[in-house]
Amino acid sequence: MSPDQIIVTVSGLLLSVFIAWFFWLAPKGKARAALGASGVQEVAITVKGGYSPDIIVVKAGQPVRLTFTRQESASCSEQVIFSDFGKSAALPEGEPVSLEFTPEAPGEYDFHCQMGMLRGKLVVEG
Repeated sequence: MSPDQIIVTVSGLLLSVFIAWFFWLAPKGKARAALGASGVQEVAITVKGGYSPDIIVVKAGQPVRLTFTRQESASCSEQVIFSDFGKSAALPEGEPVSLEFTPEAPGEYDFHCQMGMLRGKLVVEG
């Protein structure tokens, strides 16, 4: 292989690793839910190239309200799904959408877009 081919090959591999890290491995932030006046744990989540924050910490047995605001037009981010709780919501661009549920059991629960490319985690503490 010529030096040019080696440089292109190595650059392509590095770019592939960066893309995998950016979309699937890089944390976007962690937030602990704030207890609102109504006794509901609340977190606002921005959807733009991922979920921010993408790790949300809540307490078990208390109602949770997650408000998603989508700030992009990518079709992948049109929906958020919480499979473990049987909850999902359509996310129109620029409009806040709230999902409410009560996680009963401590543990870590994934949430994602309909294509599985955008991912987050709900950490429920006892």
